[in-house]
Amino acid sequence: MTIKNYRSSYATLATVALLPLGLLWASCHSIKAEDNEEAEHSNAVQVKVIQLQKSQLEAQLKLPGEVKPYQFADLYAKVNSYVKVVSVDMGSQVNAGQVLATLEAPEMNTQLLEAQSRLHTKEAMFRASKATYSRLLKTSRVPGTISPNDLDMAFEKMSADSAELLSARSSYQEVQQMLGYLVIKAPFSGIISQRNIHPGTYVGPAGKGSDKPLFRLEEQKKLRLAVAVPEIYTDDIRHASAVKFTVKSLPGDTFQAQVNRIAGSLDTRLRSEQLEMDINNSDGKLLPGMYAEVSVPLPGKKDVYVVPKGAIVSNSEKVFVIKSVNSKAVWVPVQRGNESNGKVEIFGSLADNDIIVQNATDEIKEGTVLQSVK
Repeated sequence: MTIKNYRSSYATLATVALLPLGLLWASCHSIKAEDNEEAEHSNAVQVKVIQLQKSQLEAQLKLPGEVKPYQFADLYAKVNSYVKVVSVDMGSQVNAGQVLATLEAPEMNTQLLEAQSRLHTKEAMFRASKATYSRLLKTSRVPGTISPNDLDMAFEKMSADSAELLSARSSYQEVQQMLGYLVIKAPFSGIISQRNIHPGTYVGPAGKGSDKPLFRLEEQKKLRLAVAVPEIYTDDIRHASAVKFTVKSLPGDTFQAQVNRIAGSLDTRLRSEQLEMDINNSDGKLLPGMYAEVSVPLPGKKDVYVVPKGAIVSNSEKVFVIKSVNSKAVWVPVQRGNESNGKVEIFGSLADNDIIVQNATDEIKEGTVLQSVK
């Protein structure tokens, strides 16, 4: 054997000897990769996922409300007097202008006679001074008969008597007007919900006789529903047109009312905005003072991402959702919007078709391998 052939045989034998070692290394590397994949698979967290699509959340805001009379008035006595006649009682239906009670004040009659007597005196004095001035004025047309000073004094006397007559007439009318207050009339049609007087009761504008109103009159054929809307919803509430509500005393009935008035400013104590609806209560089912549970529709913003409430995680640092990127968890900070029926609007760095963990928790750290399950 030549040296050349010997070397060739040796190389062939070396190659054949190393071939199993290469196969062994490749096999080991493949086994290690499979082991890593199996380890990741075994450590993967099983989660439910959803695919993001823009939609609109139709929310219903439930708030407590109070039913109030459309208008009401507490009626008091204008002058010190005694109750003479009471024409109505609690629960009476009255019309505008109807007499509710008659009061009496004998000293007012005396004041009226005095004012009337003074008025007649002043009328007589004015007629006399006017007649005197008229005669002097007519006579003064003849030169030298009446001095200008006498004519001026007569004119001033007539003017003073005219002013006193006006004062006396005003005093007389004032007493007459005060006597008119002794007849208590209904300012509008409604129901007497309170009656605090009986014949002989002393009443007046001040003191013990005025600690309670004579009557409380309420209009109940038309009512108001008042709702305090929290500050966070004040922008959305401006688009509401009608509400539905229920009351505890009528559990089977649902009522509807139109939104008529919005306060336009916040109550500084409650940080809420007043919302009022008018209610047609011609059947008399509802009563002022009832508490109502009001459902206010809040049409959500269009083209926003809406996710189940469980997809949002809140901790001491931030509010976020967990997005699955290449089957690994990524925390995405978001802001919450309206919430209704277990769903919430979210706003953040998100895009259509993003995969979001539905049952998220802050125990799923960033980079955690995720495995979606049904």
